[in-house]
Amino acid sequence: MLKGGCFCGRIVYEATGAPFHETNCHCSICRRTTGAPFVAWFTVSQSRFRFVRGEPTRFKSTSKGTRSFCPRCGTQLTFEHEDFADEIDVTTCSLDDPNGLPPRDHTRTSSRLSWIKLADQLPEYQESREAP
Repeated sequence: MLKGGCFCGRIVYEATGAPFHETNCHCSICRRTTGAPFVAWFTVSQSRFRFVRGEPTRFKSTSKGTRSFCPRCGTQLTFEHEDFADEIDVTTCSLDDPNGLPPRDHTRTSSRLSWIKLADQLPEYQESREAP
């Protein structure tokens, strides 16, 4: 089981089952909603994810995408896309142990900031994830 939550502890979640799509996203929306140069995410099945304490605030960041964050400390927690209703993306660094779930690739690198130099030898995808 994966456990995590926000910085202040108001929101806590659990995820069971095997995570997938472990990635670093470089899109401009992820950057703007977090204030970071890219964001590490992993995906789990919606049915395998639940908030066990607190309720995050949600907002539509695109016409099909909804993000959640802690209303007290602002930690971004999840992303849901209408076209993938059975999946939820979770910010890797909101995990209690983010070291246990390293990224497997970089996505949306066409939006990568020019001053980010990747040296981790992970696959890079110009837009969304491509099938292996």
